[in-house]
Amino acid sequence: MLSFVLRRVAAGAVLLFVISLLSYVLLSIPGNDVGRQLLGQNAPQELVDAKNADLGLDRPAAVQYADWLAHAVRGDFGTSWFTGENVAEAVANRLPVTLSLMVCVTLLTAVLSLLLGVWAGVRRGAVDRAVQVLSVAGYALPNFLVTLVIVVVFAVRLRWFPAIGYTGLTESPGGWLSTVTLPVVSLSVAAVAGVAQQVRGAVIETLRQDYVRTLRARGLPPSSIVLRHVLRNAAPPALSVLGLQFVSLLGGSVLVEQIFGLPGIGAMTVTYTTRGDIPVIMALVTVTVTGVLAINLAVDVLTGWLNPKARAA
Repeated sequence: MLSFVLRRVAAGAVLLFVISLLSYVLLSIPGNDVGRQLLGQNAPQELVDAKNADLGLDRPAAVQYADWLAHAVRGDFGTSWFTGENVAEAVANRLPVTLSLMVCVTLLTAVLSLLLGVWAGVRRGAVDRAVQVLSVAGYALPNFLVTLVIVVVFAVRLRWFPAIGYTGLTESPGGWLSTVTLPVVSLSVAAVAGVAQQVRGAVIETLRQDYVRTLRARGLPPSSIVLRHVLRNAAPPALSVLGLQFVSLLGGSVLVEQIFGLPGIGAMTVTYTTRGDIPVIMALVTVTVTGVLAINLAVDVLTGWLNPKARAA
């Protein structure tokens, strides 16, 4: 198992390097005159050139990236070109907001998808059809429409939860729960729909296997067969889909954070990308890719634990 994990970590490190390199090259394409944006359209060209040189933008892109990488591996992502704030501190202040959403959505998706998928796969009939209809509807509805409906119903009309704003967990656990509930629910709808369908299909396929019939013939209780045998073999495909859902959740969090006024890295990405603030964008790329790689590593480890054949593949 240790060699399996080390291979995954090494592959993740290479992928992180490649993505960061490509991101920096794309961001450094000529045409983004940062000095002009900072000093204004009426600034003399001499001052603009001096500002670009002060930021190091007059150097080749390869040299700029090498300098950024040398500092980034030490945790130094520089300062924002537009605000002057420390990039690492700015991202660290906003990261807990997005992490709160991602962790809650992932846990809620895993639990609800498991319950719905197993229930539909085992019971079949009307229960199965109902779960399929709900899953298709949840997956087909646009995320922005689901979010707006949730805001209008539960925040504006019923006033059960605040419509905008965020309270930190350390400040007030109750306030934190009230501010993340609606964003978590809006992000979970499509995720639960997709993973529940995968769990249902995996459970049905596993129940058709010969060894399950043998276990039934031996008189094992149905609950024991499902919990100890069926779930273990049906879990790997569901885990893979759950990992993919996490990647899509990062994209969905941008919209959700904008709607609910959450100071997370999703809203931060939109703000600083439109400015072309490369130090901040590169830090956000690094954090996002690292998070995705960490989730994929966790999924691979769990899959390898459940299915030893996956470790050798």
